Amino acid sequence: MTSRSGRAGRRQAGKRLGVAASVLAVLASSLATPRVAHAQDDGASLIRDTEIEEILHHDADPIYAAAGIDPKTVRILIIGDKTLNAFATQGLQMGINTGLILQTENPNQLRGVIAHETGHLAGGHPIRSDEMMKAGLKPMILTMGLGILAALAGSPDGGAALIANSQFAGALGALGYSREQESRADQAGAGFLEATGQSGRGLVEFFDNFRYQEVFDQSRRFAYFRSHPLSSDRIEALRGRVERLPHYGAVDTPADLAEHEVMKAKLEGFLNPQIALMKYKETDTSFPARYARAIAYYQMKDPDRALQLLDPLIADHPDNPYLWELKGQILFEFNRVAQAEEPQRKSVQLKPDAPLLRINLGQTLIGMNDPKKVDEGVRELKRALLNDPENAVAWRLLADAYDKQHKDGEARLATAEQYFSLGATREAKVFAMRARELLQKNTPDWRRATDIVLASSPSKQDLQALAKEGAVVSTPGL
Repeated sequence: MTSRSGRAGRRQAGKRLGVAASVLAVLASSLATPRVAHAQDDGASLIRDTEIEEILHHDADPIYAAAGIDPKTVRILIIGDKTLNAFATQGLQMGINTGLILQTENPNQLRGVIAHETGHLAGGHPIRSDEMMKAGLKPMILTMGLGILAALAGSPDGGAALIANSQFAGALGALGYSREQESRADQAGAGFLEATGQSGRGLVEFFDNFRYQEVFDQSRRFAYFRSHPLSSDRIEALRGRVERLPHYGAVDTPADLAEHEVMKAKLEGFLNPQIALMKYKETDTSFPARYARAIAYYQMKDPDRALQLLDPLIADHPDNPYLWELKGQILFEFNRVAQAEEPQRKSVQLKPDAPLLRINLGQTLIGMNDPKKVDEGVRELKRALLNDPENAVAWRLLADAYDKQHKDGEARLATAEQYFSLGATREAKVFAMRARELLQKNTPDWRRATDIVLASSPSKQDLQALAKEGAVVSTPGL
């Protein structure tokens, strides 16, 4: 099969997946349009952003550790949804809606919610994972490899976000805790905050802000309070506990407050650019306000205005990798690929361990008509995948790069990896079988393709074909 047909095969599979998923995804380059903003009311997407993930882990990791949970084992999912919600799964995944983050007034409130959800994790409450799987939802980390709030759209060139809109809403709507579990999570969360020297005041404030939710019927309540029953008695019981703890008077540090404001400004700029421009007025010269305005103009398809705001920010903060990342992304998305290389290299230089930043750079390099740049782009993508092996778009970009290098077998294997990481086992198996036909037998890549076939619900015919080719397979029952 030629490189051209390999790309066509990937595009066709991507179309099938996009239709099957019935996705509403937040595509960073089109969030400003009213159509997308309106559609977002009906669905959710998963977002990757190195800076925000870092801030959330800074908030959450001490709490996980206080609960006896290794922070490295917990995956935080940023849910691109304006509704107020958060959840935890038994698979040590914690989802936090962007709507909830934007509703919190300070880090202590957000950490209070994280501590409460950690209480459910530590308590082993039989909630999320089984019910989510029954509802057809497999939480996945999705990324365009752009690093800046890039959730995947279902277009052929944008990748595929395999979250079924209705399934996602149905899953979260079906999940819930008992009032007893809620109270236990409250008390446990308060203890975790105290153990880390933080006040439980924020959690009480958060619940207090939404006390009125208990008088609404289920259809009108925020999703968080449908799955987390709230009552005045529960709030007062929690208040009584935290007010007696030694660290009740502890306050957020200036550094923590600044991080929280940066996170909210970045989210507002990407998700609600017009609102961001009204909220962060030109007279506000703070870093979060300048950052939000630069992002908002970028989202509103005004790259020159965005860059005019961003360049002085970079001059003031030359060691901030995320500003360089943003500049590179703006240039890349508006077809200034050659100009994007330098800022993206700078972001990687400043933060070499961040795989999403390397994917940015790799994407730009393979977008150039220079074989040496493509070779370097492949190396950058491979380095990123060492730290983020389930990054579906990194695999897609790697497949495109191999196509350019006329490495047909490797291209199909990378496409198989892309679909396998998304849980699309049927497509993964198809491309892995094609890869095996083109790769040299018994090489590591050939064996990996075989592994993907075996892990993708192979048919009896598939197994027989593998056996005839000499692959080592176990075929019980045949």
